[in-house]
Amino acid sequence: MLVEHLTGRGIRCPRVLAAMQQVPRHEFVPVGNQQLAYADRALGIDCGQTISQPYIVAAMSEALQVHADLSVLEIGTGSGYQTAVLAELAEKVVTIERHRPLHETARNRCAQLGYQNIELHLGDGSKGCAAGTSYPRIMITAAGKEIPGPIWEQLDEGGILVAPLGGGKVQQLTRIVKQQGEPVEQVLLNCRFVPLVTGD
Repeated sequence: MLVEHLTGRGIRCPRVLAAMQQVPRHEFVPVGNQQLAYADRALGIDCGQTISQPYIVAAMSEALQVHADLSVLEIGTGSGYQTAVLAELAEKVVTIERHRPLHETARNRCAQLGYQNIELHLGDGSKGCAAGTSYPRIMITAAGKEIPGPIWEQLDEGGILVAPLGGGKVQQLTRIVKQQGEPVEQVLLNCRFVPLVTGD
């Protein structure tokens, strides 16, 4: 049902559809919302955060154009659901979460599900990952008016970054390609995300 729904909403990439089919969303949804685990809607999780609706997860994953030999930097682990979907698509996923309870829960879930290509970090994702490291693909799962400089610096030349941009209640999901060091943006659709928190 989920794949048919996503196909009906315009998701076409076979690898993304397969990943959405493979990842058990109910494992990432709070116990009280299990009956809504496969509904196409965002759900609240701990620390005032949300697990994105399946369509948005699929749309972001498709826009990122992840190949099996690529690494992905994810800013905002949250429940770990998007992380797991990316792990089905990429060679390696490096993900950062600032809230310790979410970080620990996502780490345990991903381990229980057998993912060995996910590297989870606790910290300020607005600063990106370790200095000097760069990635061909970056996904930001929280909204900001612009891409933080440290994250942009860690995107490879020719790389793709997908993020919700905007400071209001409704943002624009945007795909950005780094060309000669400059951002080339494509707005994909309107969306709603929790804000990206910057600083300690």
